[in-house]
Amino acid sequence: MRESSLNRETAETKIALSLNLDGTGQSEIDTGIPFFDHMLTLFSKHSLIDLKVSVDGDIEVDGHHTIEDTGIVLGDAIREALGDKAGIQRYGHSYVPMDEALARVVVDLSNRPYLAFNPPADTASAPNMPFTLVEEFFRAVASNLRANIHVDLLAGRDGHHIAEAIFKALARSIRVAVTIDPRQEGAIPSTKAVL
Repeated sequence: MRESSLNRETAETKIALSLNLDGTGQSEIDTGIPFFDHMLTLFSKHSLIDLKVSVDGDIEVDGHHTIEDTGIVLGDAIREALGDKAGIQRYGHSYVPMDEALARVVVDLSNRPYLAFNPPADTASAPNMPFTLVEEFFRAVASNLRANIHVDLLAGRDGHHIAEAIFKALARSIRVAVTIDPRQEGAIPSTKAVL
């Protein structure tokens, strides 16, 4: 089983996170930020990654540290669970609609961290989670997973729908990218023979 369990403690957050890449999308999430819990729950469901997250963060300040630091640990944990990445598909992409919103996320588990986050600067926020923190979460995941992630918002007005479409598209993209391709026969999916 491709699993990982990590703990991270700073002056701002204390995080315990465990996951199983070969799960069924079961989750137990408690970050102290209900909307973020909802996003991580649907990430687990649509990626089929079993995910447990417990965060004690300084949400009395705001949600920034909790959301960014959770992205750091999630990225680290997925990378650890992937090991040498032998046999994975490596690339994944997904278009996800949510009512009027439409998001596209493309992932390359390349070991080259890069985030291209292209929603307009004036994209609406969900009622209790600033949209800027969606970008911070994705940046933290990309940096620590060491993945190339492109996020595009093709349509949308409602902040809840936009965030949900983007998180689901990330989940579906990662679901494909981490899947073992039997045709790879355990080979590293790169002409460099290493990722």
